[in-house]
Parts: sequence; C-alpha cells; structure tokens
Amino acid sequence: MSEKKDNNLNSPSKLNDELRSAITPAAAPSALQMREMGPLRALAASFGLPRLIITGFLLLMFIVAPFVGNDFWKQVANVINRFSWNAVLVLAMVPMIHSGCGLNFGLPLGIISGLLGATMSIELGFTGVGSFFAAILIATPIAIVLGSGYGWLLNRIKGGEMMIATYVGFSSVSFMCMMWLLLPYHSPTMVWGFAGKGLRTTISLEGFYDKALANFLAIKFSDDFILPTGTLLFFALLAFLMWAFLHTKTGTAMTAVGSNPTFARAAGVNVDRMRLLSVILSTWLGAMGILVYEQGFGFIQLYNAPFYMALPAVSAILIGGASVNKASIANVVIGTFLFQGMVTMTPTVMNSAIHMDMSEVIRVIVSQGMILYALTRKTEGGGR
Repeated sequence: MSEKKDNNLNSPSKLNDELRSAITPAAAPSALQMREMGPLRALAASFGLPRLIITGFLLLMFIVAPFVGNDFWKQVANVINRFSWNAVLVLAMVPMIHSGCGLNFGLPLGIISGLLGATMSIELGFTGVGSFFAAILIATPIAIVLGSGYGWLLNRIKGGEMMIATYVGFSSVSFMCMMWLLLPYHSPTMVWGFAGKGLRTTISLEGFYDKALANFLAIKFSDDFILPTGTLLFFALLAFLMWAFLHTKTGTAMTAVGSNPTFARAAGVNVDRMRLLSVILSTWLGAMGILVYEQGFGFIQLYNAPFYMALPAVSAILIGGASVNKASIANVVIGTFLFQGMVTMTPTVMNSAIHMDMSEVIRVIVSQGMILYALTRKTEGGGR
C-alpha cells in the first residue's frame, strides 16, 4: 500500500490519469457535438452565451464611444489600465478554487497584508521604486502568517469555507480600522497633521512607488494612451508562475484535493496541507494585488476601503468562466477584462449620450448587476 502511494506521488501524470477517472466528466460538449451545432451555436456553447452577450455589449460601447464625443483611444487606455490594476487580485482566486476551498471572500486579509507592507515601507524611509519592492518584502511574511491562520480556520470548517471567509474578510477590515489609529506610525506623509498620530484615510504615493510598474518600459502612443507595460509584465509573470506551479507535483496534488479529496487522500496526499498552502498563496497574491493596484491608482486607501474589494474579484473570475471548483489563467484574463471594461465604459458612454451626470449611479448599477449575475450563475462546466 505504501509502495502504491509513493508511485502515485512521484508521478504527476499517474495522479492526473487516476484523477480523470475518479471525477465526473465535464459537462462541456464533445467535438462531434460541436461540429453538429454549427459555428454560432458551437461558439456560444464553448465560450458561454452570457459571456458572448457581455462581450458584444462591451464592443458596442467601444463602437458608440466616438459618436457621443468620447475619445476612442482614451477609453481603450482606461480599460487596459483598470485591467492591469485588478488582474492580480483576480488571480488570487485561483489557488483556493483549485484546492476546493471555494471563492476567496476573505481576500481583504491579503489586502491588509499588502497595506501593512506599503505603510511600513514608507515609515522606514524607502522612496521611489525601492519602496515598492520593500513593500513586497515586508508584506510577504505578514501574508504568510495571516494566510496560515486563515487556512487553519478553513480546515476546521470544511464545507462552509465561503461563508466563514466572508466574515473573516469583514471582521479583519473592521479590526484594522482601529489599528490604523493605534499603530505607532510617525511619518509626516501618513499621519494626521493635527494629532501627529493615526494614519490618514488616503495617503499619496507621490515620491514613493506611484506608477513604479506602469512607467517601466511604458509605450506612449499619445498623451491619452500610454501602455502600462511594466504592470502587464508583472501580472504575466505571476500568471505564468501560477500556471507552472499548477503543473508541478504539488500543484497536481492540490487540484486533486479540490476535485476529489477522498481520492486524493487515498493517493497519499495530505489534504489539509494542500488546502493550507492554497490559502497562503491566495493571501500572498492578494497582498501583491493591492500593491499593484496602489501603484497604478497613485494612493493608499485605508480603513473601510478594502471592505468590498473581494466582490469584484470574485465576480470577474466567475464571469470569465470559472466555477467554485475549477479555474484557469484564461478565466482570470477574460473575466477581468470584461468586468473592468463594462464598469469603465458603460458610465462614460451613457453620460455622454444622455448629457447627464449619472456616472456613479450607472457604475453602481452595472457593477452590482454583474456581481449579482456572477454569484447566481450555474457553477457546472466552469473553466471553459
């Protein structure tokens, strides 16, 4: 029995072969069925009709934009910028989905790790691009510690991970609302001017790591269209590392735990350890994601700012085609682009078309509507 376990563990391909036979086949149509459907129906079946509708509406917004007075390339730049800011936060969903821990509604815990790294790098006197890498170094051990505690908790309540994760996220943000006032920060760029203590709600990153990634190898097409090459490359690097990790022996074992924990345990995989590792990875990626978001946005936002940041990330990966137990890098890219494109383009185009300042109302309706769609969609056959 022990020899069989060792053989399975030392051969990811064997584990994959046995895993395929142990889990229920995917609901995606076969190649023969796709040919019989015709090109349009086959596209709808493979890509998903809701995603096709969202994609079509987004393309319509791009087409209409110049006719209502919006600069086309400026709108393209806005969508690409917002994609680059948010993509890493959406990528943070992948490890926990693969391990069967579900959607990471506790993402604010990782965001808090990143915020602690960011504020401590400024407090310690780092400036320029160096403050960004200092923030990464400081945030990493914090994310590992918080992620370990978070993972231990989720291992104790298997089956209710997403509900508990929501409470973990909300409670951690509320707890930090007190700590931002009590922690001994003294940097004049961060503390309240009159009291000389307690961090401000919004902290400018000018002189620190504002556009630290976005300006790296940036390509300027015009004054309104500057491609944030560095930010996109940073996301591409993290996405490639995640893809490579999921194809290692450990990554295959993690996928096996998410697909069929009973089979994985029988194959000699430590289920709790794989789940814990996925939570730590997700928390760390959340910390990296908020640092990338801040450098693009130009500010650090504290207190209640991280409260609902998990919802857009969860919605984006679901809109991209993921489910609660299956996700891919393609789901991250497609979902983030569609979600951020809709949230960016719809208010701008509608405002220009009806000549009324309703951008915030429209933004809330569109973003919350897409979140509602994402959270109520069927979860079978995800990751297509």
